[in-house]
Amino acid sequence: MVFRRLYRWAIVLPVALVGLSGCGSWTASSAGGGGKEVTVFAAASLTETFTELGKAFEAAHPGTAVRFNFGSSATLAQQIVQGAPADVFAAASPATMKTVTDASLAGPPVTFVRNKLQIVLPADNPAKVDELKDLTDPNVKVALCAEQVPCGAAAVKALDAAGLKVTPVTLEQDVKATLTKVELGEVDAALVYRTDVIASGGKVRGIAFPEAGQAVNDYPIATLAKAPGGDLAKQFVDLVLSQQGKDVLTKAGFEAP
Repeated sequence: MVFRRLYRWAIVLPVALVGLSGCGSWTASSAGGGGKEVTVFAAASLTETFTELGKAFEAAHPGTAVRFNFGSSATLAQQIVQGAPADVFAAASPATMKTVTDASLAGPPVTFVRNKLQIVLPADNPAKVDELKDLTDPNVKVALCAEQVPCGAAAVKALDAAGLKVTPVTLEQDVKATLTKVELGEVDAALVYRTDVIASGGKVRGIAFPEAGQAVNDYPIATLAKAPGGDLAKQFVDLVLSQQGKDVLTKAGFEAP
């Protein structure tokens, strides 16, 4: 059974960190008995695939529970640097992973997948968006990820490559929040990862565009230097890098590195 709850940072971290937890969402796959845990901090775009892999990991490790903190890679990196207890970090860009490795808090990262942007629209496409340049129309309400997070940095690269200037009506802190704006009909379009369009299950439609190829994000994963879960951290990373992990990720729309 998968359930979602807020993780109370105040129990384990200084009060100054409490505000950060709101940017991520905690899920835990529960396994009976034993009390062993592995805690994985992962980019929001990995929510569906890592949740599936977490269940597989628990099935192969009876008595072990996999706990996830999904959110903006930039926020997760800062949480780790500031002392959040975690075993594994999977980021949506090398730049956000570098925040952790520069602090000597992770082992050597391995790039395990790549991801590409698409234009995402409500299913009925009320603004009649057909291509990237349509997002420059001031009458089209656009949501983007904030530039400091990987999906936002990729959007900036793609728009620069196209020579376009887009003025968003909102900047969101991770790709799932950006997608939600489209799903709720609060905006006419957004730039999110292809995998998130697929994960929406038909609630939205996606349009590929050529400049996305110039803004592909590599996803690195690493075990953390002070991993409370010990060897379980390496075993989870091994699962992600295995053929089983690759099959789950490519089915969701991720590309091989």
